[in-house]
Amino acid sequence: MSINLNKWDVEDEQFWNTEGKKIATRNLWISIPSLLCGFAVWLYWSIITVQMINLGYPFSQSQLFTLSAIAGLTGATLRIPSSFLIRIAGGRNTIFFTTALLMIPAIGTGIALQNKATPIEIYYLLALLSGIGGGNFASSMSNISFFFPKRVQGTSLGLNAGLGNFGVTTMQILIPLVMTFGLFGGKPQTLINTSGTLIGKIPAGTETYIHNAGYIWLVLLIPLAFAGFFGMNNIKTETVSPDVDSTAKAFSKITGLLLIAFVTASIGLYLLLPAPVGLGLLSKWIVLPLVIAATVFGMKYLTRGELRANLERQYRIFNNKHTWAMTVIYTMTFGSFIGYSAAFALSIKVIFGFSHLMVDGVLTHNTVNPNGPSALMFAWMGPFIGALIRPVGGKIADKLGGALVTQWVSIVMIISALGCAYFMKAAYASATPEGYFYPFLLLFIILFAATGVGNGSTFRSIAMIFDKEQAGPALGWTSAVAAYGAFIIPQVFGEQIKATTPEYALYGFAIFYFICLVLNWWFYTRKNAYIQNP
Repeated sequence: MSINLNKWDVEDEQFWNTEGKKIATRNLWISIPSLLCGFAVWLYWSIITVQMINLGYPFSQSQLFTLSAIAGLTGATLRIPSSFLIRIAGGRNTIFFTTALLMIPAIGTGIALQNKATPIEIYYLLALLSGIGGGNFASSMSNISFFFPKRVQGTSLGLNAGLGNFGVTTMQILIPLVMTFGLFGGKPQTLINTSGTLIGKIPAGTETYIHNAGYIWLVLLIPLAFAGFFGMNNIKTETVSPDVDSTAKAFSKITGLLLIAFVTASIGLYLLLPAPVGLGLLSKWIVLPLVIAATVFGMKYLTRGELRANLERQYRIFNNKHTWAMTVIYTMTFGSFIGYSAAFALSIKVIFGFSHLMVDGVLTHNTVNPNGPSALMFAWMGPFIGALIRPVGGKIADKLGGALVTQWVSIVMIISALGCAYFMKAAYASATPEGYFYPFLLLFIILFAATGVGNGSTFRSIAMIFDKEQAGPALGWTSAVAAYGAFIIPQVFGEQIKATTPEYALYGFAIFYFICLVLNWWFYTRKNAYIQNP
Protein backbone atom coordinates (compact mmCIF):
# COMPACT_ATOMS: atom_id res chain seq x y z
CA MET A 1 0.00 0.00 0.00
CA SER A 2 1.15 3.53 -0.79
CA ILE A 3 2.46 5.68 2.05
CA ASN A 4 0.38 8.60 0.77
CA LEU A 5 -3.42 8.24 0.63
CA ASN A 6 -4.77 10.40 -2.20
CA LYS A 7 -8.40 9.38 -1.61
CA TRP A 8 -9.84 9.63 1.88
CA ASP A 9 -13.54 10.19 2.66
CA VAL A 10 -14.47 8.48 5.92
CA GLU A 11 -17.89 10.15 6.06
CA ASP A 12 -18.79 7.94 3.06
CA GLU A 13 -20.01 4.75 4.78
CA GLN A 14 -19.15 2.49 1.87
CA PHE A 15 -15.57 3.79 1.69
CA TRP A 16 -15.26 3.54 5.47
CA ASN A 17 -16.48 -0.06 5.64
CA THR A 18 -14.52 -1.32 2.62
CA GLU A 19 -11.20 0.54 2.95
CA GLY A 20 -11.06 3.31 5.52
CA LYS A 21 -11.71 1.47 8.77
CA LYS A 22 -8.85 -1.01 8.33
CA ILE A 23 -6.32 1.71 7.46
CA ALA A 24 -7.52 4.02 10.24
CA THR A 25 -7.36 1.25 12.83
CA ARG A 26 -3.78 0.34 11.86
CA ASN A 27 -2.67 3.96 12.15
CA LEU A 28 -4.45 4.29 15.50
CA TRP A 29 -2.74 1.24 17.01
CA ILE A 30 0.69 2.50 16.00
CA SER A 31 -0.15 6.00 17.19
CA ILE A 32 -1.23 4.91 20.68
CA PRO A 33 2.05 3.30 21.91
CA SER A 34 4.06 6.08 20.24
CA LEU A 35 2.05 8.64 22.18
CA LEU A 36 2.40 6.52 25.33
CA CYS A 37 6.20 6.79 25.09
CA GLY A 38 5.91 10.51 24.49
CA PHE A 39 4.00 11.00 27.73
CA ALA A 40 6.38 8.72 29.60
CA VAL A 41 9.54 10.59 28.55
CA TRP A 42 7.87 13.97 29.05
CA LEU A 43 6.72 13.28 32.61
CA TYR A 44 9.26 10.82 33.97
CA TRP A 45 10.79 13.64 36.03
CA SER A 46 7.84 13.29 38.45
CA ILE A 47 9.20 9.85 39.46
CA ILE A 48 12.91 10.44 38.90
CA THR A 49 12.91 13.47 41.23
CA VAL A 50 11.35 11.45 44.06
CA GLN A 51 14.08 8.84 43.72
CA MET A 52 16.75 11.55 43.55
CA ILE A 53 15.57 12.65 47.02
CA ASN A 54 15.66 9.06 48.25
CA LEU A 55 19.22 8.66 46.92
CA GLY A 56 20.44 11.95 48.40
CA TYR A 57 21.13 13.94 45.22
CA PRO A 58 22.42 17.39 46.21
CA PHE A 59 19.43 19.40 44.95
CA SER A 60 16.70 21.33 46.78
CA GLN A 61 12.98 20.49 46.59
CA SER A 62 12.47 23.71 44.63
CA GLN A 63 15.07 22.68 42.04
CA LEU A 64 13.43 19.28 41.63
CA PHE A 65 9.95 20.78 41.15
CA THR A 66 11.59 23.04 38.55
CA LEU A 67 12.64 20.02 36.47
CA SER A 68 9.01 18.97 36.00
CA ALA A 69 8.05 22.58 35.34
CA ILE A 70 10.70 23.02 32.62
CA ALA A 71 9.58 19.84 30.87
CA GLY A 72 5.98 21.02 31.21
CA LEU A 73 6.57 24.45 29.70
CA THR A 74 8.66 23.12 26.83
CA GLY A 75 6.26 20.30 26.02
CA ALA A 76 3.33 22.70 25.96
CA THR A 77 5.19 25.18 23.75
CA LEU A 78 6.22 22.43 21.32
CA ARG A 79 2.55 21.55 20.97
CA ILE A 80 1.94 24.86 19.22
CA PRO A 81 3.90 23.95 16.06
CA SER A 82 2.88 20.32 16.49
CA SER A 83 -0.76 21.40 16.14
CA PHE A 84 -0.08 22.32 12.51
CA LEU A 85 2.48 19.68 11.48
CA ILE A 86 0.07 17.13 10.01
CA ARG A 87 -1.12 19.38 7.20
CA ILE A 88 2.43 20.54 6.55
CA ALA A 89 4.40 17.28 6.78
CA GLY A 90 1.87 14.41 6.85
CA GLY A 91 0.85 12.11 9.69
CA ARG A 92 3.25 9.25 9.04
CA ASN A 93 6.24 11.55 8.63
CA THR A 94 5.41 13.53 11.76
CA ILE A 95 4.67 10.60 14.09
CA PHE A 96 7.76 8.65 13.02
CA PHE A 97 10.17 11.58 13.29
CA THR A 98 8.94 12.97 16.61
CA THR A 99 8.86 9.48 18.15
CA ALA A 100 12.45 8.86 17.05
CA LEU A 101 13.53 12.21 18.59
CA LEU A 102 12.50 10.93 22.03
CA MET A 103 15.59 8.73 22.04
CA ILE A 104 17.78 11.83 22.60
CA PRO A 105 16.48 12.79 26.09
CA ALA A 106 16.07 9.11 27.07
CA ILE A 107 19.74 8.36 26.41
CA GLY A 108 20.88 11.65 27.95
CA THR A 109 18.89 11.08 31.14
CA GLY A 110 20.35 7.59 31.54
CA ILE A 111 23.89 8.94 31.23
CA ALA A 112 23.36 11.91 33.58
CA LEU A 113 21.78 9.84 36.37
CA GLN A 114 24.83 7.58 36.62
CA ASN A 115 26.72 10.36 38.43
CA LYS A 116 25.40 12.30 41.45
CA ALA A 117 27.85 15.08 40.60
CA THR A 118 26.06 15.88 37.32
CA PRO A 119 25.19 19.61 37.56
CA ILE A 120 21.56 20.62 37.87
CA GLU A 121 21.94 22.61 34.63
CA ILE A 122 22.41 19.35 32.71
CA TYR A 123 19.13 18.08 34.12
CA TYR A 124 17.47 21.36 33.15
CA LEU A 125 18.65 20.81 29.57
CA LEU A 126 17.42 17.23 29.55
CA ALA A 127 14.06 18.33 30.95
CA LEU A 128 13.88 20.86 28.12
CA LEU A 129 14.52 18.12 25.53
CA SER A 130 12.04 15.73 27.13
CA GLY A 131 9.39 18.31 26.23
CA ILE A 132 9.46 16.70 22.76
CA GLY A 133 7.24 14.00 24.24
CA GLY A 134 4.71 16.58 25.39
CA GLY A 135 4.58 18.21 21.98
CA ASN A 136 3.74 14.88 20.34
CA PHE A 137 0.22 14.83 21.75
CA ALA A 138 -0.97 17.71 19.55
CA SER A 139 0.26 16.16 16.32
CA SER A 140 -0.97 12.70 17.31
CA MET A 141 -4.50 13.87 18.13
CA SER A 142 -4.68 16.08 15.05
CA ASN A 143 -3.58 13.15 12.90
CA ILE A 144 -6.07 10.64 14.31
CA SER A 145 -8.94 13.13 14.00
CA PHE A 146 -8.53 12.97 10.20
CA PHE A 147 -8.66 9.16 10.08
CA PHE A 148 -12.09 8.61 11.68
CA PRO A 149 -15.65 9.81 10.88
CA LYS A 150 -17.29 12.37 13.16
CA ARG A 151 -19.78 9.90 14.59
CA VAL A 152 -16.99 8.01 16.41
CA GLN A 153 -14.61 10.91 17.13
CA GLY A 154 -15.27 10.80 20.88
CA THR A 155 -14.35 7.12 20.98
CA SER A 156 -11.37 7.16 18.59
CA LEU A 157 -9.80 10.30 20.07
CA GLY A 158 -10.58 9.03 23.56
CA LEU A 159 -8.74 5.79 22.80
CA ASN A 160 -5.73 7.60 21.34
CA ALA A 161 -5.51 10.06 24.21
CA GLY A 162 -6.62 7.72 26.99
CA LEU A 163 -4.36 4.80 26.12
CA GLY A 164 -1.62 7.23 25.09
CA ASN A 165 -1.92 8.89 28.48
CA PHE A 166 -1.24 5.49 30.00
CA GLY A 167 2.33 6.53 29.35
CA VAL A 168 2.08 8.39 32.66
CA THR A 169 0.91 5.32 34.56
CA THR A 170 3.21 2.97 32.65
CA MET A 171 6.14 5.20 33.53
CA GLN A 172 5.10 5.48 37.20
CA ILE A 173 4.91 1.68 37.52
CA LEU A 174 7.76 0.65 35.21
CA ILE A 175 10.50 3.04 36.33
CA PRO A 176 10.47 2.04 40.03
CA LEU A 177 10.56 -1.63 39.00
CA VAL A 178 13.43 -1.39 36.51
CA MET A 179 15.48 0.61 39.00
CA THR A 180 15.64 -2.46 41.27
CA PHE A 181 18.01 -4.51 39.08
CA GLY A 182 20.90 -3.94 36.66
CA LEU A 183 18.98 -4.32 33.41
CA PHE A 184 21.43 -2.13 31.46
CA GLY A 185 24.48 -2.64 33.66
CA GLY A 186 26.25 0.34 35.20
CA LYS A 187 27.09 1.11 38.81
CA PRO A 188 24.20 1.11 41.31
CA GLN A 189 23.58 3.75 43.97
CA THR A 190 22.41 3.16 47.55
CA LEU A 191 19.09 4.40 48.95
CA ILE A 192 19.36 6.81 51.86
CA ASN A 193 15.58 7.00 52.41
CA THR A 194 12.95 4.30 52.01
CA SER A 195 11.68 4.02 48.46
CA GLY A 196 8.97 1.84 46.95
CA THR A 197 7.38 0.19 43.94
CA LEU A 198 3.88 -0.95 43.11
CA ILE A 199 4.44 -4.12 45.14
CA GLY A 200 5.88 -2.65 48.34
CA LYS A 201 8.45 -0.55 50.15
CA ILE A 202 12.18 -0.86 49.52
CA PRO A 203 14.32 -0.18 52.62
CA ALA A 204 17.18 2.27 52.90
CA GLY A 205 20.54 0.72 52.02
CA THR A 206 19.17 -1.07 48.93
CA GLU A 207 21.15 -0.78 45.69
CA THR A 208 19.25 1.13 42.99
CA TYR A 209 19.87 1.55 39.26
CA ILE A 210 18.25 4.95 38.75
CA HIS A 211 19.80 5.38 35.28
CA ASN A 212 17.45 2.66 33.99
CA ALA A 213 14.71 5.34 34.19
CA GLY A 214 16.09 6.79 30.95
CA TYR A 215 17.41 3.75 29.12
CA ILE A 216 14.26 1.61 29.48
CA TRP A 217 12.34 3.70 26.91
CA LEU A 218 14.75 2.74 24.13
CA VAL A 219 13.33 -0.78 24.35
CA LEU A 220 10.02 0.63 23.10
CA LEU A 221 11.11 3.61 21.02
CA ILE A 222 13.33 1.73 18.58
CA PRO A 223 10.67 -0.75 17.37
CA LEU A 224 8.00 1.96 17.42
CA ALA A 225 10.08 4.15 15.13
CA PHE A 226 10.22 1.30 12.61
CA ALA A 227 6.48 0.66 12.97
CA GLY A 228 5.67 4.32 12.34
CA PHE A 229 7.95 4.57 9.31
CA PHE A 230 6.68 1.42 7.58
CA GLY A 231 3.13 1.10 8.92
CA MET A 232 1.56 4.59 8.99
CA ASN A 233 0.17 6.79 6.22
CA ASN A 234 0.04 10.41 5.11
CA ILE A 235 -3.48 11.51 4.05
CA LYS A 236 -2.63 13.61 1.02
CA THR A 237 -5.99 15.28 0.36
CA GLU A 238 -6.92 18.95 0.10
CA THR A 239 -8.43 19.15 3.59
CA VAL A 240 -5.64 17.25 5.36
CA SER A 241 -2.07 17.26 3.95
CA PRO A 242 -2.08 18.53 0.34
CA ASP A 243 1.51 19.80 0.40
CA VAL A 244 3.39 16.71 1.62
CA ASP A 245 6.80 16.62 -0.04
CA SER A 246 9.51 14.00 0.15
CA THR A 247 10.18 12.44 3.55
CA ALA A 248 13.46 14.38 3.92
CA LYS A 249 11.74 17.72 3.21
CA ALA A 250 8.98 16.86 5.66
CA PHE A 251 11.58 16.20 8.36
CA SER A 252 13.27 19.55 7.67
CA LYS A 253 9.96 21.40 8.01
CA ILE A 254 9.21 19.64 11.30
CA THR A 255 12.69 20.43 12.61
CA GLY A 256 12.46 24.10 11.68
CA LEU A 257 9.10 24.65 13.36
CA LEU A 258 10.10 22.73 16.49
CA LEU A 259 13.30 24.78 16.77
CA ILE A 260 11.25 27.99 16.83
CA ALA A 261 9.31 26.62 19.80
CA PHE A 262 12.49 25.46 21.55
CA VAL A 263 13.94 28.97 21.24
CA THR A 264 10.84 30.75 22.56
CA ALA A 265 10.47 28.25 25.42
CA SER A 266 14.16 28.65 26.35
CA ILE A 267 13.91 32.45 26.35
CA GLY A 268 10.76 32.26 28.48
CA LEU A 269 12.47 29.96 30.98
CA TYR A 270 15.50 32.25 31.10
CA LEU A 271 13.25 35.21 31.96
CA LEU A 272 11.33 33.17 34.49
CA LEU A 273 13.81 30.99 36.41
CA PRO A 274 15.86 32.58 39.20
CA ALA A 275 19.64 33.02 39.14
CA PRO A 276 22.02 31.41 38.45
CA VAL A 277 20.03 29.56 35.76
CA GLY A 278 17.95 32.52 34.60
CA LEU A 279 17.23 36.16 35.30
CA GLY A 280 14.05 35.71 37.35
CA LEU A 281 12.67 38.96 35.93
CA LEU A 282 9.07 38.07 35.11
CA SER A 283 6.15 36.20 36.64
CA LYS A 284 4.94 32.99 34.99
CA TRP A 285 1.61 34.71 34.32
CA ILE A 286 3.45 37.19 32.09
CA VAL A 287 5.98 34.77 30.59
CA LEU A 288 3.46 32.17 29.39
CA PRO A 289 1.37 34.53 27.20
CA LEU A 290 4.60 35.99 25.81
CA VAL A 291 5.94 32.53 24.94
CA ILE A 292 2.68 31.51 23.26
CA ALA A 293 2.48 34.73 21.24
CA ALA A 294 6.17 34.61 20.28
CA THR A 295 5.81 31.02 19.05
CA VAL A 296 2.66 31.68 17.01
CA PHE A 297 4.06 34.82 15.37
CA GLY A 298 7.52 33.31 14.99
CA MET A 299 6.08 30.41 13.02
CA LYS A 300 4.19 32.80 10.80
CA TYR A 301 6.90 35.34 10.08
CA LEU A 302 10.01 33.16 10.11
CA THR A 303 8.64 30.82 7.45
CA ARG A 304 8.39 31.38 3.70
CA GLY A 305 6.56 30.21 0.60
CA GLU A 306 4.08 27.37 0.75
CA LEU A 307 4.91 26.62 4.37
CA ARG A 308 3.85 30.12 5.41
CA ALA A 309 0.73 29.97 3.21
CA ASN A 310 -0.20 26.63 4.78
CA LEU A 311 0.17 28.03 8.27
CA GLU A 312 -1.89 31.12 7.44
CA ARG A 313 -4.70 28.89 6.21
CA GLN A 314 -4.65 26.88 9.44
CA TYR A 315 -4.46 30.05 11.53
CA ARG A 316 -8.08 30.75 10.54
CA ILE A 317 -9.05 28.83 13.68
CA PHE A 318 -8.05 31.92 15.66
CA ASN A 319 -10.93 33.86 14.10
CA ASN A 320 -13.43 31.37 15.54
CA LYS A 321 -14.73 32.25 19.02
CA HIS A 322 -15.23 28.55 19.77
CA THR A 323 -11.47 28.02 19.51
CA TRP A 324 -10.99 30.25 22.54
CA ALA A 325 -13.96 28.89 24.50
CA MET A 326 -12.89 25.28 24.01
CA THR A 327 -9.26 26.14 24.80
CA VAL A 328 -10.26 27.29 28.30
CA ILE A 329 -12.62 24.34 28.86
CA TYR A 330 -10.12 21.80 27.57
CA THR A 331 -7.48 23.27 29.87
CA MET A 332 -9.72 22.43 32.83
CA THR A 333 -9.68 18.74 31.89
CA PHE A 334 -6.40 17.89 30.22
CA GLY A 335 -4.42 20.70 31.85
CA SER A 336 -5.45 19.40 35.26
CA PHE A 337 -4.72 15.78 34.36
CA ILE A 338 -1.24 16.45 33.07
CA GLY A 339 -0.35 18.98 35.75
CA TYR A 340 -1.46 16.78 38.63
CA SER A 341 0.36 13.84 37.03
CA ALA A 342 3.57 15.88 37.04
CA ALA A 343 3.18 17.08 40.64
CA PHE A 344 1.36 14.24 42.42
CA ALA A 345 4.27 11.99 43.41
CA LEU A 346 6.51 14.76 44.69
CA SER A 347 3.59 16.37 46.55
CA ILE A 348 2.88 13.07 48.36
CA LYS A 349 6.57 12.82 49.28
CA VAL A 350 6.86 16.38 50.58
CA ILE A 351 3.50 16.66 52.39
CA PHE A 352 3.07 13.15 53.82
CA GLY A 353 6.67 11.88 53.83
CA PHE A 354 7.79 14.41 56.46
CA SER A 355 6.52 15.14 59.97
CA HIS A 356 5.50 18.76 60.43
CA LEU A 357 6.71 19.69 63.90
CA MET A 358 6.53 22.85 65.99
CA VAL A 359 10.07 23.78 67.07
CA ASP A 360 10.56 26.95 69.15
CA GLY A 361 7.24 28.26 67.94
CA VAL A 362 8.03 27.62 64.26
CA LEU A 363 6.41 24.85 62.19
CA THR A 364 9.19 22.81 60.55
CA HIS A 365 8.92 20.40 57.61
CA ASN A 366 12.28 18.61 57.40
CA THR A 367 11.89 15.61 59.73
CA VAL A 368 11.46 12.34 57.80
CA ASN A 369 8.17 10.64 58.70
CA PRO A 370 8.88 6.90 59.22
CA ASN A 371 5.16 6.14 58.81
CA GLY A 372 4.75 8.18 55.65
CA PRO A 373 3.34 6.55 52.51
CA SER A 374 5.71 5.70 49.68
CA ALA A 375 4.98 8.13 46.86
CA LEU A 376 6.09 5.57 44.27
CA MET A 377 3.51 3.06 45.55
CA PHE A 378 0.54 5.40 45.17
CA ALA A 379 1.34 8.09 42.60
CA TRP A 380 0.36 5.91 39.62
CA MET A 381 -3.24 5.43 40.78
CA GLY A 382 -4.64 8.84 39.85
CA PRO A 383 -3.16 9.01 36.32
CA PHE A 384 -4.14 5.35 35.79
CA ILE A 385 -7.81 6.05 36.54
CA GLY A 386 -7.76 9.32 34.59
CA ALA A 387 -6.36 7.64 31.48
CA LEU A 388 -8.43 4.45 31.79
CA ILE A 389 -11.73 6.28 32.00
CA ARG A 390 -11.04 8.67 29.12
CA PRO A 391 -12.40 6.43 26.32
CA VAL A 392 -15.45 5.81 28.54
CA GLY A 393 -15.95 9.57 28.77
CA GLY A 394 -15.78 9.76 24.98
CA LYS A 395 -18.38 7.00 24.58
CA ILE A 396 -20.77 8.61 27.06
CA ALA A 397 -20.34 11.96 25.30
CA ASP A 398 -21.06 10.35 21.91
CA LYS A 399 -24.45 9.31 23.33
CA LEU A 400 -25.39 12.21 25.64
CA GLY A 401 -23.47 15.11 24.10
CA GLY A 402 -20.08 16.48 25.05
CA ALA A 403 -21.08 19.73 26.75
CA LEU A 404 -23.60 18.11 29.10
CA VAL A 405 -21.00 15.63 30.32
CA THR A 406 -18.44 18.43 30.70
CA GLN A 407 -20.90 20.40 32.86
CA TRP A 408 -21.23 17.58 35.40
CA VAL A 409 -17.48 16.99 35.31
CA SER A 410 -16.88 20.64 36.26
CA ILE A 411 -19.02 20.28 39.38
CA VAL A 412 -17.22 17.12 40.49
CA MET A 413 -13.82 18.76 39.95
CA ILE A 414 -14.76 21.79 42.06
CA ILE A 415 -15.93 19.65 44.99
CA SER A 416 -12.96 17.27 44.78
CA ALA A 417 -10.40 20.07 44.61
CA LEU A 418 -11.83 21.73 47.71
CA GLY A 419 -11.83 18.40 49.56
CA CYS A 420 -8.19 17.74 48.62
CA ALA A 421 -7.30 21.22 49.84
CA TYR A 422 -8.88 20.52 53.25
CA PHE A 423 -6.90 17.33 53.87
CA MET A 424 -3.71 18.78 52.41
CA LYS A 425 -3.92 21.71 54.84
CA ALA A 426 -4.54 19.40 57.78
CA ALA A 427 -1.65 17.11 56.86
CA TYR A 428 0.85 19.94 56.40
CA ALA A 429 0.23 21.12 59.95
CA SER A 430 0.41 17.67 61.57
CA ALA A 431 3.21 15.67 63.17
CA THR A 432 1.41 12.55 61.87
CA PRO A 433 0.27 13.56 58.36
CA GLU A 434 -0.25 9.93 57.33
CA GLY A 435 -3.60 10.05 59.17
CA TYR A 436 -4.97 12.30 56.44
CA PHE A 437 -3.45 10.47 53.50
CA TYR A 438 -6.18 8.03 52.46
CA PRO A 439 -9.06 10.54 52.26
CA PHE A 440 -6.69 12.86 50.37
CA LEU A 441 -5.77 10.03 47.98
CA LEU A 442 -9.40 9.04 47.40
CA LEU A 443 -10.46 12.60 46.58
CA PHE A 444 -7.49 13.06 44.27
CA ILE A 445 -8.39 9.84 42.43
CA ILE A 446 -11.94 11.18 41.98
CA LEU A 447 -10.42 14.41 40.67
CA PHE A 448 -8.26 12.48 38.21
CA ALA A 449 -11.28 10.42 37.09
CA ALA A 450 -13.24 13.60 36.42
CA THR A 451 -10.43 15.00 34.30
CA GLY A 452 -10.45 11.80 32.24
CA VAL A 453 -14.21 11.80 31.62
CA GLY A 454 -14.08 15.52 30.81
CA ASN A 455 -11.20 15.04 28.43
CA GLY A 456 -13.24 12.49 26.48
CA SER A 457 -16.29 14.77 26.42
CA THR A 458 -14.31 17.77 25.18
CA PHE A 459 -12.87 15.68 22.32
CA ARG A 460 -16.44 15.03 21.24
CA SER A 461 -17.36 18.73 21.48
CA ILE A 462 -14.39 19.88 19.40
CA ALA A 463 -15.09 17.28 16.70
CA MET A 464 -18.72 18.46 16.44
CA ILE A 465 -18.10 22.21 16.64
CA PHE A 466 -15.42 22.51 13.93
CA ASP A 467 -15.48 21.45 10.30
CA LYS A 468 -13.11 18.74 9.04
CA GLU A 469 -10.36 21.15 7.99
CA GLN A 470 -10.34 23.09 11.27
CA ALA A 471 -10.99 20.23 13.70
CA GLY A 472 -7.43 18.89 13.63
CA PRO A 473 -5.64 22.22 14.13
CA ALA A 474 -8.23 23.31 16.73
CA LEU A 475 -7.74 20.07 18.67
CA GLY A 476 -3.98 20.50 18.52
CA TRP A 477 -4.12 24.15 19.57
CA THR A 478 -6.42 23.55 22.55
CA SER A 479 -4.20 20.69 23.70
CA ALA A 480 -1.15 22.96 23.37
CA VAL A 481 -2.52 25.60 25.70
CA ALA A 482 -3.91 22.99 28.10
CA ALA A 483 -0.50 21.33 28.31
CA TYR A 484 0.84 24.39 30.13
CA GLY A 485 -0.88 22.78 33.12
CA ALA A 486 2.18 20.51 33.26
CA PHE A 487 4.21 23.67 33.94
CA ILE A 488 1.79 25.73 36.02
CA ILE A 489 0.58 23.08 38.47
CA PRO A 490 4.05 21.84 39.62
CA GLN A 491 5.17 25.46 39.87
CA VAL A 492 2.14 26.51 41.91
CA PHE A 493 2.43 23.46 44.18
CA GLY A 494 6.14 24.15 44.66
CA GLU A 495 5.54 27.82 45.47
CA GLN A 496 2.70 27.14 47.89
CA ILE A 497 4.55 24.31 49.65
CA LYS A 498 7.51 26.66 50.06
CA ALA A 499 5.09 29.24 51.51
CA THR A 500 3.68 26.49 53.81
CA THR A 501 0.18 26.95 52.34
CA PRO A 502 -0.19 24.05 49.84
CA GLU A 503 -3.98 24.14 50.09
CA TYR A 504 -4.02 27.54 48.32
CA ALA A 505 -3.04 25.79 45.08
CA LEU A 506 -6.24 23.72 45.14
CA TYR A 507 -8.36 26.73 46.09
CA GLY A 508 -7.10 28.54 43.01
CA PHE A 509 -7.76 25.57 40.74
CA ALA A 510 -11.32 25.22 42.12
CA ILE A 511 -12.02 28.85 41.22
CA PHE A 512 -10.77 28.19 37.68
CA TYR A 513 -13.05 25.14 37.38
CA PHE A 514 -16.03 27.29 38.36
CA ILE A 515 -15.15 29.77 35.60
CA CYS A 516 -15.04 26.87 33.12
CA LEU A 517 -18.42 25.64 34.32
CA VAL A 518 -19.96 29.05 33.60
CA LEU A 519 -18.22 29.28 30.21
CA ASN A 520 -19.41 25.81 29.15
CA TRP A 521 -22.96 26.68 30.22
CA TRP A 522 -22.95 29.98 28.33
CA PHE A 523 -21.60 28.62 25.06
CA TYR A 524 -23.06 25.11 24.91
CA THR A 525 -25.70 24.08 27.48
CA ARG A 526 -28.03 27.02 28.20
CA LYS A 527 -31.31 27.31 26.33
CA ASN A 528 -30.06 29.69 23.63
CA ALA A 529 -26.46 28.45 23.48
CA TYR A 530 -24.35 29.13 20.38
CA ILE A 531 -24.21 25.38 19.70
CA GLN A 532 -26.50 23.15 21.75
CA ASN A 533 -24.64 20.37 23.57
CA PRO A 534 -22.11 19.47 20.84
